[in-house]
Amino acid sequence: MERIFKVYIYPDGNPDTFYQTPRKLTGKYASEGYFFQNIRESPFRTDDPNQAHLFFIPISCHKMRGKGTSYENMTVIVQNYVQSLISKYPYWNRTLGADHFFVTCHDVGVRATEGLPLLVKNSIRVVCSPSYDVGFIPHKDVALPQVLQPFALPAGGNDLENRTTLGFWAGHRNSKIRVILARVWENDTELDISNNRINRAMGPLLYQKRFYTTKFCICPGGSQVNSARITDSIHYGCVPVILSNYYDLPFNDILDWHKFAVVLKENDVYQLKQILKDISDAEFVALHKNLVKVQRHFQWNSPPIKYDAFHMVMYELWLRHHVIKY
Repeated sequence: MERIFKVYIYPDGNPDTFYQTPRKLTGKYASEGYFFQNIRESPFRTDDPNQAHLFFIPISCHKMRGKGTSYENMTVIVQNYVQSLISKYPYWNRTLGADHFFVTCHDVGVRATEGLPLLVKNSIRVVCSPSYDVGFIPHKDVALPQVLQPFALPAGGNDLENRTTLGFWAGHRNSKIRVILARVWENDTELDISNNRINRAMGPLLYQKRFYTTKFCICPGGSQVNSARITDSIHYGCVPVILSNYYDLPFNDILDWHKFAVVLKENDVYQLKQILKDISDAEFVALHKNLVKVQRHFQWNSPPIKYDAFHMVMYELWLRHHVIKY
């Protein structure tokens, strides 16, 4: 892939609206900004569309959101932009957009493109909201990991003796499964479950420090875009417990999540403690050992580094390239 794969980036578009990299590559939507910057820096980029395997439509709605643009107007702006590419260049019409892709981590980008069925249904969407509830199409679309960078504390590693808490979750109850999780387990003595975010006034980085002392970090599905909790768990060495239905995990075609995470359905929330207690010490050690191995795959770098998040996304796109049906 590294030797052959080429991507052509459309050069058109208002720089205030499209193809912009955030001024700082920070925050919970940093994955989008890093990808935009990494693709510019990488050898995958080609200026010759005849060499390209895929075409990147550089749509980013961050600045539109910052200017207070409504979703309706965003959709019109994006639609006009895509239509201009279709009319100006011959590449979309050759495949009806099947070899085109766009990247958006912010839920604004997902909502702004919902009104463009030709883009949503035909092209490859690389999104941080890989829930089937928002029109995610497995095997066509790509699940982009939502990474909160820079990480506040170093990666967790050989610290098993410090992990004395069975399970941990704290956050907003903005989805049905989170409401149930808090209601069932918030008073439990072995699971550390809080139905609200940890108050920063109690001390610096208390939330992040909990990941260091916990064996299993609960990652319930959110309202639309899942939080960076999954990648936080991986970074801090806390085995993630995925508690969500109809959710494609990032790099699912490459990594076997069952070897470093616990993947459950939402209905399992009622038996959550027993499920975690039934995992033997040897099984937990194996999960944790594999978790440390995959940490580098959920890290963004500039310029990109081999096997990091950027290269994982590019490999997912490379796999899609081979199965595109025109």
